[in-house]
Amino acid sequence: MTEIRSAVSSDVPAVLAFWEVATTEPSTTDDVDSVRQLLAFAPDALLLATIDDEIVGTVVVGWDGWRGTLYRLAVAPGRRREGIAAMLVGDAEAQLRRRGAQRLHLIVAVDQPVAASFWTSVGYARTDQHRFVKTFTTA
Repeated sequence: MTEIRSAVSSDVPAVLAFWEVATTEPSTTDDVDSVRQLLAFAPDALLLATIDDEIVGTVVVGWDGWRGTLYRLAVAPGRRREGIAAMLVGDAEAQLRRRGAQRLHLIVAVDQPVAASFWTSVGYARTDQHRFVKTFTTA
């Protein structure tokens, strides 16, 4: 049975290993220190879907007091189409609604039509906005 829970610091290495096999968009923050910083700042921000203590899905739930953001929705390749992503999104949305979010935001890579179809299927609409980023490098 799939369980959804918040990640804890000891989960970080397993989460990073999971992201290597379950996602296609690596991030500059895919490292132990960055994920632990996320958990220190917002202990319930990283939701894990687990089956028998094995991570089978993740989503990062961002809340800045104004708008909710979802990041890093990922499901293990062998567990896709089992409703795990929808469960994670449902729990993330419930968390954000409790905090007062009225609008949610997420990013889907343009070369990921399956991901775009999923988000449409759970009620999200594509926009015509462009994404801009700036990455700070460390010395």
